[in-house]
Amino acid sequence: MSEQAVIRRRAEVLPEGEWSADVPEVLRRVHAARGSRMTAQAWPRLADLPSPEALLDIDRAVALLHDALDGDRHIVISSDFDCDGATACAVMLRGLGMLGAKRVSFAVPDRMRHGYGLTPGFVDELAALQPDLVVTVDHGIACHAGIAEARAHGWDVLVTDHHLPGETLPDATAIVDPNRDGDPFPGKSLAGVGVAFYVLSALRAAMRARNDVRANGVDLSTLLDLVAVGTVADLVPLDACNRALVAAGLRRLRNGQGCPGLRALIEVSGRDATRLGTTDIAFSIGPRINAAGRLDDMALGIRCLATDDPAEARELAATLHEINATRREVQDGMVAEALAHVPQVDGAVAALCLFDTDWHPGVIGLVASKLVEQHHRPTLAFARSEPGASSLRGSARSIPGVHMRDVIARIDTLHPGLIDRFGGHAMAAGLSLDESKWPRFREAFVAIVAEQLSVDILERVLWSDGSLPADGIDHRLAVALRDGGSWGQAYPEPAFDDVFNVLNSRCVGGKHLSLELGRDGRRWRAIQFNGWTMDPLPARLRVLYRPAPDDWKGGEAVQLMVLHREAVADSAGA
Repeated sequence: MSEQAVIRRRAEVLPEGEWSADVPEVLRRVHAARGSRMTAQAWPRLADLPSPEALLDIDRAVALLHDALDGDRHIVISSDFDCDGATACAVMLRGLGMLGAKRVSFAVPDRMRHGYGLTPGFVDELAALQPDLVVTVDHGIACHAGIAEARAHGWDVLVTDHHLPGETLPDATAIVDPNRDGDPFPGKSLAGVGVAFYVLSALRAAMRARNDVRANGVDLSTLLDLVAVGTVADLVPLDACNRALVAAGLRRLRNGQGCPGLRALIEVSGRDATRLGTTDIAFSIGPRINAAGRLDDMALGIRCLATDDPAEARELAATLHEINATRREVQDGMVAEALAHVPQVDGAVAALCLFDTDWHPGVIGLVASKLVEQHHRPTLAFARSEPGASSLRGSARSIPGVHMRDVIARIDTLHPGLIDRFGGHAMAAGLSLDESKWPRFREAFVAIVAEQLSVDILERVLWSDGSLPADGIDHRLAVALRDGGSWGQAYPEPAFDDVFNVLNSRCVGGKHLSLELGRDGRRWRAIQFNGWTMDPLPARLRVLYRPAPDDWKGGEAVQLMVLHREAVADSAGA
């Protein structure tokens, strides 16, 4: 993380409602600062989830699926090639099978040959499978041409998606997307896997209402491990609905009840399943699944998540682990090249828009993320859709205050024909265009972002939950913070700031900073990943940190995970 940042403390909000007696005061304070004022809000339950009946078009979707089950029709799940899409596909495969479907298969487009979603070219290849019903997961809301082609083949199409729709909807047989205009469903932040789970829940409820014996004893909660992984990996806001889903899925994983594929991925990534948290999903499990879609074939990831054979799951997990290692190598090289293009960014630079003929289209999103992390500017990275092609694929990442999909939509409105296709969210989006149009697009992109920027938006703010008493930073607190919530996007993991004396420091692993910090007569081990520099450290540091159980030392040891550090004048106390 760049050291050019400002630490600000969240406004202290007093917990006002009813809290369980066993909830530590610091956890109450942390949850209150995130909008939860009582135990029931901090830890929402599955029983409190909004009903699937609130989803627009859900009755039509359920009727399609029920007719397919009754008529033994061939259902083909069309998956996206990221972790959300893969988990959503696995949820659909498993859930439909549990509800009695006999003819269910899946297909996933090749990122380089087909591009994103249900494209006409991908539909033409699906014809070999002879589907009767195509169900999209984590895409479809923007696939007008592909859906029209599928309908021309005589297939029904059920779209399940969570992305923001455009001005018009595709001509699908049914569409379930909580972000459609006029949809009253309150959980607008569901990931694609969450929408898939809700559709299955509605189908099971309808089957039970009709006394369909196939739904008897079907426990869809066994799919929540997959829902948790896809939701966290897709970085959707963890509102109450998503936190309930994620917490339930984490409980299954910690209890060893995850599907064989996820258990194998946890093992190959070196994580302890009994202490698994959202951070482990975001930085270890999700990337290994995503790697298949970035560099190889996401069918590998889906097969890993869908199999019930532990031996096959371990073999596929090992393959995903190897692909992820290759992805890291490709990413590191591309990031180094990108950073070399923009070594310095000042206030006059509104946004970054880069293209390299040798970049891999499956990794440009990660490059954009690294540039945002380094320079705190909305960033778009482009690569050729395939070697020698004139079509470019772009992946965008944003900063708070700049809605990326709206930026691209405005370019599309002001410059018709410049963009071929686009879609996404506030913080991430994707698009395609011809290479000849890239210079015009870059100019428009920077200009429109510049209209939205202000000094406040360009300031990188790191939020702190305040100070911790020195005698309270112990193993019990570290465990309580780690396990005390479903932390993630829009409901961030707690972090605190204090001034420490630097008692010792050294480089570990060639790039990480290992520290011994002292305060009020106490000492702690600390580490800042990628934090090593050749510059000598001052005697005192203000540190933004998280107390964490020290798994390396074990026992009751605790260490401080340093998120940011800044020098403190010698006159400041520690």
